[in-house]
Amino acid sequence: MADQYAVFGNPVAHSKSPRIHTLFARQTGENIEYTSYLSTEDDFAEDILLYFIAGAKGCNVTVPFKEAAWQVADSHSDYAARAKAANTLKVQTGGLIYAANTDGIGLVRDLQQNHAINLQDKRILLLGAGGAVRGVIQPLLEAKPEQLFIANRTTSKAITLAKEFADLGAVSGGGFADIGGTFDLIINGTSASLQSALPPLPAGCLVAGGVVYDMMYGSQAQGFLDWGKTQGAAQCLDGLGMLVEQAAEAFYLWREVRPDTAPVLAQLREELAS
Repeated sequence: MADQYAVFGNPVAHSKSPRIHTLFARQTGENIEYTSYLSTEDDFAEDILLYFIAGAKGCNVTVPFKEAAWQVADSHSDYAARAKAANTLKVQTGGLIYAANTDGIGLVRDLQQNHAINLQDKRILLLGAGGAVRGVIQPLLEAKPEQLFIANRTTSKAITLAKEFADLGAVSGGGFADIGGTFDLIINGTSASLQSALPPLPAGCLVAGGVVYDMMYGSQAQGFLDWGKTQGAAQCLDGLGMLVEQAAEAFYLWREVRPDTAPVLAQLREELAS
């Protein structure tokens, strides 16, 4: 019988995670079955516990449950503990739940390996302050940028978040009105893309030939990427590579087998285009 895995989210029907992990399993010969579960904020903790009691081995967690996933776990990886958010859960001996956060690993790997973008000594603007953003701050700071500025509609959330990670590097936070100077890389981690909206960014905040990156992918990311084009971005990237790379890290955590991401990413690109 196949080991059971899933992704929990709301919404979740659009998720590419079942497709990605099915392709990983086919590639590596791992006997797993991966599905998706729609949950609610009121039911999430109970849904997770019942899911694991039924014998499942692990799951991914997407919007809006990443902070709740951190809370439901018995132990945490360093990234999850610092972020206070998790996107990957795994059952350990005795039924205890272990939480990891592979989002930042996926983002940095996609930027550095798939797109050959050097983050060291660069000025990075990170938009948002939710669970998705919390998970990428530490890995971004470990890449040693010159500055990481977190901008959010609620100024106090961005400032508080920056203070939580201040011991790891040059990070500060503020409102969108506090964005000053120009940045080499602008990463959109807000939920604005889900509503086909744009964060209120000042014109000219991207350096000529800079990079814009939306954590969403496909049509959801298009509005932000189109904005990047108007600002003279050399590369306008969506988050499909981040999704595949974070999934590969989760797959490795569960199965101790590392899948090859390149052919899976290429196949997903082809499927999205058609």
